[in-house]
Amino acid sequence: MEKKTMDDIKMKKKEIRKEAIDKLASISRDERKAKSAAIEERLFDLANFREAAFVLMYTGYPHGFDTSDVISRLAQSSKEIVLPLFGGADSDAKMFKIIDPGADIVRDPDPEPDPERCKEIAIEQIDIAIIPGIAFDEKGGRLGLGTGRYDRLIPRLPNTTRKVVLAFEEQVVPQVPMQSHDKHVDIIITDKRIIYKI
Repeated sequence: MEKKTMDDIKMKKKEIRKEAIDKLASISRDERKAKSAAIEERLFDLANFREAAFVLMYTGYPHGFDTSDVISRLAQSSKEIVLPLFGGADSDAKMFKIIDPGADIVRDPDPEPDPERCKEIAIEQIDIAIIPGIAFDEKGGRLGLGTGRYDRLIPRLPNTTRKVVLAFEEQVVPQVPMQSHDKHVDIIITDKRIIYKI
């Protein structure tokens, strides 16, 4: 019975993932630009973000919110930009401080921090973490690409670190089916609103 339930959850996740990706694909370039600008402004106005010194970001996550403008803006601010470097399947991600996004991020094959140029920092230093994903619900449920990378990373973050998602309203669904290894986020910022986990 438990195997059937697990398979049902996996199927449901696959369905939600496909629906969200289809909705995202239907957003025009101009609409995406306007929505992204609204999300960015809400982020920079967020008290938790304004107070944060070390900001964990992500790069090159397909389908969802593109963080490149936020990273460029952060590079002009007094905040420290941190990017994760994921190793093999079982290794923990390492955190690297980015000074110059143009030079410190290598794009082979995916954008990631260059460990030759960047200084590694302790995960405990992160004040706010911008977490990627494909679909989210108002309880902070998160559905990623299915690799489990961020489900392993989130529990390593300090309890005081706010886990924040930048998402288009189209990515918010009634319910994300959660399993024991799936991790919640605290705040979801969309182009229309800010959702605090219920």
